[in-house]
Amino acid sequence: MGRLSECFRALRSKGERGLLPFVTAGDPDLELTEALVLSFAEAGADAIEIGVPFSDPIADGPTIQRSSQRALAAKTSLRRIVELVARVRPKVDLPLVLMGYANPFFAMGEERFAAIAAEVGVDGVICPDLPPEEGEVFYAALESRGVDPILLAAPTTSAERLEMLAKRTRGFLYYVALTGVTGARSAISSDLREGVARVRSVSDVPVCVGFGVSTPEQAREIASYADGIVVASAIIDRMERVEDRSEKVDVAAQFVSDLKGVLRRG
Repeated sequence: MGRLSECFRALRSKGERGLLPFVTAGDPDLELTEALVLSFAEAGADAIEIGVPFSDPIADGPTIQRSSQRALAAKTSLRRIVELVARVRPKVDLPLVLMGYANPFFAMGEERFAAIAAEVGVDGVICPDLPPEEGEVFYAALESRGVDPILLAAPTTSAERLEMLAKRTRGFLYYVALTGVTGARSAISSDLREGVARVRSVSDVPVCVGFGVSTPEQAREIASYADGIVVASAIIDRMERVEDRSEKVDVAAQFVSDLKGVLRRG
């Protein structure tokens, strides 16, 4: 059983919901990214998403676009990110998931990336612009090496396709909370509960909700029907408001701690 499957098995046994905070690797540099990953683990995160910056992140809103631009300006590459994972893996036992677009993975080579990811301790990969029909070779290469290919579903996903995604994803199903790009929102869609229930009707795969979750109150609401919450833009927004590097880490870690407190009680 991989780290992600074990993570959600343990959470379900405790009646808890998972928290998956996101950080863009290299924003503003990889040294700070490493500090954030370690601080998120200490603050109570259940798994951590590490974003691979890309020049045209079509699924991401302004906040993550800015973070990707800063990371690319710092010469962050996929090679340097897997080296980062190799450094932090001995210090962090949590699942580490890479979230990025197809181009960097394909540029490294599908088989080569899958082998390197498994070697350094990557537990899962999310690729928003690579549907399973077009990513069969890539996803098979990951799965054959014990790295979970994590698929996405959205409120617009048909019932037939939702069943296929729920069966083919590994680790968890990433359920997009809204029809649009990432970014903190003041309210959660009233249809979200129904959407997660649609997944439940066809599979018992863990479901994690992302895109737009920005407050502990929203996390508490989603925790009543989902297995986990992904929080990205709201963390980066808070970091952008402060200049001091150590304060960025402290602010982000405190927010992660606040969110996990709600999910633990949930």
